[in-house]
Amino acid sequence: MIYLDNAATTYPKPETVYDEVMRAMKEYGANPGRGSHAMAIEGARIIYETRENLAKLFNIDDPMRVILTFNATDSLNQGIKGVLNPGDHVITTTMEHNSVLRPVKELEKYGIKNTIVHCNSDGSINVEKLEEAIKINTKLIVTTHVSNLSGTILPIEKIGSMCKRRNVLYMVDASQSAGVLDIDMKKHNIDLLAAPGHKGLLGPQGTGILIINCDDEIKHLKEGGTGSESSNIYQPDFYPDKLEAGTHNLPGIAGLNEGVKYILNKGTKSIYSHEKKLLEMFIKEIKNISKIKIYGPEDIEQRCGVVSVNLESVDSSELAFMLDTEYGIAVRPGLHCAPLAHKTIGTENIGAVRFSVGPFNEMTDIKAAVKALKEIAENN
Repeated sequence: MIYLDNAATTYPKPETVYDEVMRAMKEYGANPGRGSHAMAIEGARIIYETRENLAKLFNIDDPMRVILTFNATDSLNQGIKGVLNPGDHVITTTMEHNSVLRPVKELEKYGIKNTIVHCNSDGSINVEKLEEAIKINTKLIVTTHVSNLSGTILPIEKIGSMCKRRNVLYMVDASQSAGVLDIDMKKHNIDLLAAPGHKGLLGPQGTGILIINCDDEIKHLKEGGTGSESSNIYQPDFYPDKLEAGTHNLPGIAGLNEGVKYILNKGTKSIYSHEKKLLEMFIKEIKNISKIKIYGPEDIEQRCGVVSVNLESVDSSELAFMLDTEYGIAVRPGLHCAPLAHKTIGTENIGAVRFSVGPFNEMTDIKAAVKALKEIAENN
């Protein structure tokens, strides 16, 4: 198989990720933070080391403000619902995944208003439009960093600077950028960062992060055992325990730690440079196929990881099926859990086929995908 569905989940992972998941199960698979025996202590040590490495990757000082979740959806729900209260106003964009849009719309039931700012047809955003949407009761602006549909890179540093000037919290959905693009939470004025562990961070599924870089209160959405203050029947009020009720996914976190260590060693600049070269070649070659429609920014510098296309007279699901069954190429068709993004780029009725590269793709994968698209175009 040629795997070009990395925007959904990166595959393969570094070998160290697989090895550590297995080691966690076999050698220290106890309950971290609950017992005082050697296995529980080793599990707790690995979890803390993971927080330290994530704090280093995203440049925050306190590892205890790295909240370990189960996926980006979990992180986004915790961040969005945790900071907003009845009477507040939140701003987001039309390029968001449903993991942002659905929590925002759900909060309408509780007296929290929202404004969804329209993006341009290539997925880009005018920061001025975001600022114009700010009201006296605006508490939060939440945007993606990279669109999971068009690959468009949003200007998070400009948005963060504007939010700081206007005294509005800024939350970034880094689902498509964490581990690939440089994200400096201090420099970019990011108050809350959400990301999955299983995409660019190269960890297993069932892992995620919410990193807190602000002093605003964040309400917990669930209560339970934390291994701390066990005599207290109320949820602890300190990080990370406040937001981490229940037993951790220790094998997943151990694997995530290895993924993050791989990124720290390799460097995001190197990973992004490699992926950009692949995308540049792919776009250059498929531009020569007359029946292909390419979505997203023309400038490769404004794009990361993703190219969505349609082939004239071929349904997106049918095209993906042919790529899989006839050529062994894995891609993602449909609406990508981002209905407003599809409406923004004009594909809400037809969907699109998304090709997404990862750090372990090679130029041969791109050449095979181009060849397959050419042949399918010629035969349809």
